[in-house]
Amino acid sequence: MPDALREFWTALLAVPHLKLYLSLAWAVYLLGLGGWIVLQKREPVATLSWLVCLAALPYVGFIIYYWLGPQRIHRQRLRRFRAKANLPPPPEGFRPSADAIELARLGQATTGLPPTSATDARLLVDGGAKYSALLRDVAAAREHVHLEYYIFYPDQTGAALRDALIERARAGVKVRLLLDAVGSGKTPARFFHDLVAAGGELAWFHPSRFLQVWKRPWLNLRSHRKIVVIDGRIAYTGGINITDEEDERLRADAYRDLHVRVEGDVVSSLQLVFVEDWAYATGNPPITLPLPVPQRGHVPVQVLVSGPDSSWEAIHRLHVGAIHSAERRVWLATPYFVPGEAARMALTSAALGGLDVRLLVPRRSDSRLVTLAARSYFDELLAAGVRVYEYGPRMLHTKALLCDDDLAIIGSANFDHRSFRLNFEVSLMFRNAALCADLAALMDTECAASGCVAVDRSQSLFATRLPEALARLVSPVL
Repeated sequence: MPDALREFWTALLAVPHLKLYLSLAWAVYLLGLGGWIVLQKREPVATLSWLVCLAALPYVGFIIYYWLGPQRIHRQRLRRFRAKANLPPPPEGFRPSADAIELARLGQATTGLPPTSATDARLLVDGGAKYSALLRDVAAAREHVHLEYYIFYPDQTGAALRDALIERARAGVKVRLLLDAVGSGKTPARFFHDLVAAGGELAWFHPSRFLQVWKRPWLNLRSHRKIVVIDGRIAYTGGINITDEEDERLRADAYRDLHVRVEGDVVSSLQLVFVEDWAYATGNPPITLPLPVPQRGHVPVQVLVSGPDSSWEAIHRLHVGAIHSAERRVWLATPYFVPGEAARMALTSAALGGLDVRLLVPRRSDSRLVTLAARSYFDELLAAGVRVYEYGPRMLHTKALLCDDDLAIIGSANFDHRSFRLNFEVSLMFRNAALCADLAALMDTECAASGCVAVDRSQSLFATRLPEALARLVSPVL
């Protein structure tokens, strides 16, 4: 074999004008693929990053872009279904401020989901509280249990929920479980064999298309949503997946995280999001469910969704809009902080305008590269007056934004490019002083338990400045 390779290489080098041919091929490759990327009209920094990658790695760069480059998902049929859905009307008796009306209209225009309300909304801090409440509600289900998760592992936590679903399926309750094929890739389908045998249904979001080489893979486009809807009356969403890694009762190093349990009309909106995702993943027509009995509540709330099926980046826009509307404080907790220019300007402008702006991030996230990229923004934030807190020793996984005393956004979306542009995400935007007070107390406690980053933090060239600068270079494609 080595002799054959040597003969091939010798013959190749003997081709007349080889360098000219290779240069022309490289130019055609770069112009063709570069034109494809430029015509997508993405953010200039991200576009330039991909162009540099393609130029530096001829042909190999095309493979990388084909597998990991930005893609659009077309779900117009499902968006039309959302527009026709018979969702409950906005809550009565609630008179929002001008800013609240603007944000509500922005949310509805970019997602197709109107403002609604909850009769009950409660924060569930850490996995122990979430799993206990969820298992109780699943055990009481009588009609259906719909679940959508990014991570569902075959460990003690996963087995407990699976067994609860099996019991309900055997009792005649309709169980539908939608899992992301990458996030839950460690979980074999046989783990759910008994659930399917009991009548439950299992589907995978964007399974592998490795053998379908004529189609671009979905490797980079994931469902990061965490949704549970029980009987159309109770719903859960937030940042907590199904894994022992998020149960502090089982592991001392479990993630610090936050989830929300809601009842009322808002459940219909979350149900609609699940139904759309289920129809998209299975290829079947949307599930027809009985119209829910209106349950107008005292907690104004709006479901926000975003993903690569829409160019509006709804959750990103609502975060930036909420920050701009704040008058007193902006507190942000996120495990991954890689902001775009609009979000960075919003945070620094709020701080420069005299608002109490706090950023709460993990001291060490589960990605060293993302940790370094996040820290590359600290100097600008600190100079503007933002107080930056690094939470530890547990990994902070909370995704929450608190503005003033009556606006909170809680959900699955991190404060980074991936969540705002690539992942399918879901969040809830609340307008309620009581819930915001609970969130403020939680975030204040976490800030008190965190280290405050000093304005004159270490600026060592090789330990700090250079690693952070290099990580920041790739932040648009993280």
